[in-house]
Amino acid sequence: MPYALPVQRGLRIIVLLIAAMAVPACSASADATGKVNSAAQIEIARALRNVYPALVRIYVVVNEPRAGRMRKLSGSGSGVIISKDGYVVTNHHVAGNAGRIVCNLADQEELEAELVGTDALADIAVLKLELSRRKKGAKPLPVAEWGDSDKIRVGDVVFAMGSPAAVSQSVTRGIVSNTQLIMPRNMSGAFRLDGENVGSIVRWLAHDAVIFGGNSGGPLVNVEGKIVGINEIGLGSLGGAIPSNLARSVAEQIVAGGHVKRSWTGMEVQPRLKSGAADAGVLVAGVVKDSPAEAAGLKAGDVMTSFDGSAVDCGIGEHLPLFNQLVLATPIGKTVEIKLLRDGKAKKVSLTTVAREPALPRPEEVKSWGIAARNLTRMMALERRWPDKDGALVHSIRAGGPCGDAKPSISPGDVIRKINGKCVKDLASLRKLTAEATKGRTDPVPVLVDYDRGTRKLLTVVKVGKQPPADKPALARKPWPAVGTQVLTRDLAESLGMKGKTGVRVTQVYPGLAGEKAGLEVGDIILAVDGMDVEASQPSDTDVFDTMIRQYDIDAEVVLTVVRSKARKKIRMNLEAPPTPSDRLAKYEDEDFEFTVGDLSVMDRIRKQEDKSLSGVLVERADSGGWAAFGGLAGGDVVISIDGKPTPDVGAVEKVLTAAKAEKPQRIVFFVKRGIHTKYLEIEPDWRSVNP
Repeated sequence: MPYALPVQRGLRIIVLLIAAMAVPACSASADATGKVNSAAQIEIARALRNVYPALVRIYVVVNEPRAGRMRKLSGSGSGVIISKDGYVVTNHHVAGNAGRIVCNLADQEELEAELVGTDALADIAVLKLELSRRKKGAKPLPVAEWGDSDKIRVGDVVFAMGSPAAVSQSVTRGIVSNTQLIMPRNMSGAFRLDGENVGSIVRWLAHDAVIFGGNSGGPLVNVEGKIVGINEIGLGSLGGAIPSNLARSVAEQIVAGGHVKRSWTGMEVQPRLKSGAADAGVLVAGVVKDSPAEAAGLKAGDVMTSFDGSAVDCGIGEHLPLFNQLVLATPIGKTVEIKLLRDGKAKKVSLTTVAREPALPRPEEVKSWGIAARNLTRMMALERRWPDKDGALVHSIRAGGPCGDAKPSISPGDVIRKINGKCVKDLASLRKLTAEATKGRTDPVPVLVDYDRGTRKLLTVVKVGKQPPADKPALARKPWPAVGTQVLTRDLAESLGMKGKTGVRVTQVYPGLAGEKAGLEVGDIILAVDGMDVEASQPSDTDVFDTMIRQYDIDAEVVLTVVRSKARKKIRMNLEAPPTPSDRLAKYEDEDFEFTVGDLSVMDRIRKQEDKSLSGVLVERADSGGWAAFGGLAGGDVVISIDGKPTPDVGAVEKVLTAAKAEKPQRIVFFVKRGIHTKYLEIEPDWRSVNP
């Protein structure tokens, strides 16, 4: 599904990550005779020749905090190669939080890539293809060239290229409809990625070249065959692209240093008021406490006319992104001169910038606490009116985990401040203090926790450390009927010519078990057990027959009164213990491949209509985005072998995968049965992510 922003007044803004829709192929215009316009054909040919070969289809595994865990989710998007050494530009919302990236080039060559760096504020990320894995003699990479987005005009023909819905590379044709697209006034600040207000610096190139989910990160190309934008959003029938000049600047900084350095001033600005006296400048709407702007003496109501020697003017919202770009691009630590009007009088102040922090630090999972949490930033502390940015902000809680089970419990949004009286500065210190408290212990250790919830300062005790598995109650050894049944309702009884009778109808006879051995058949109506009526006549009476059977001992013989084909007969059945349920059989969970398998139970075989000849283990879970799921393994599959080695039980699976982790092969082949089909799945582990 695409990420979608709130719908307001009928307007829908979609971040184009992925959607299940197809994109029509581009077409040249034609005259009344149907003859293709040669000029349009030349434009298309040039664009395709220069950029299309450099398109990249991107598959990602993204780490996101959910329910106290960092969960892996798979997604897809687009990108474009910008250098011979394999750098690829895409969107932050496509790959900025990816743990694994696989790229398909236009010629169908598949390469893994690493994330060089990302910038949520501009929604730009840079990847680097792993060229060392290319085959010998591979052709040089095709490279697309940047164009000048400042030269784009309304009405210019453009081409949107990418991989909508993860299909093969595609191109559509349209025109530029707006070169200064911003969020509508009533949605100002609504488009946020990782807490960053993208619209504060991005002024989109709007166009009507058809794009859908999956086009994110793909290039917008002019008739010269150069990149003039990076497609990012869909707004109604329009596409929105990040101008190439901004995207290129951000990408070059990421390539050079891994991230974008920006200045922070603490001044908040808006367009001049219509009722204001000034006819030029930017209105200072507010000044953040303890910021460089406050130290410089700036005040709300000031009208700034010059910043660091550059005249500035914001009369409408469309002007603000360029002003913000100017301020953010100022070298960190530089002292700049600001000219302003205060109460109609000219004034100069000096302001020294400081480094800007990201809006939201990356979340991390802290397993021993059962939480996903993140560090605090200066702005997060100021907005919450906290005295400092010490502590760990809880993002989400694992149900039944240590924090969730504490009394009182810790909740999302709480800030952990102290452990056993020692200050928690950040997540690193949280882990360190936890390690100290649990050193030498194998059981959970209770620790005293100081935490904040809004303005309240609370205390609780959390039992941190490895949690013991939940004890499963012993199963009572009681017999079962070994057949599936349905209640003989009043309506059903009347329709079968058995008005007034009660009982159950046999719907399934489990092969090889007591019911089949006794001779029960599908369609039999069981009226009584050892002469006692089966008083089941309501849909809610589903347990009546089973309960009657459980009153006996295992190996006891019962006499069932049965109606078959309108004839009444007696059937003797020797009762058996039920087969071991799935949750009592051996399991194996692999944290690296992120899947869980269990031995096949009798009922698993019955549900799958498989006999004892099937030798394998049942996949109970394959986490989305994990190595196994990424390779195609799914819940319900039966793994027959791995790399040609049979896997009749979970012990065999553990043995094979343990050996594989020692050898670290590039690919591991799972042979699985899915329904009536069998198939081979190539699992490609990313061994770099495995902790030694």
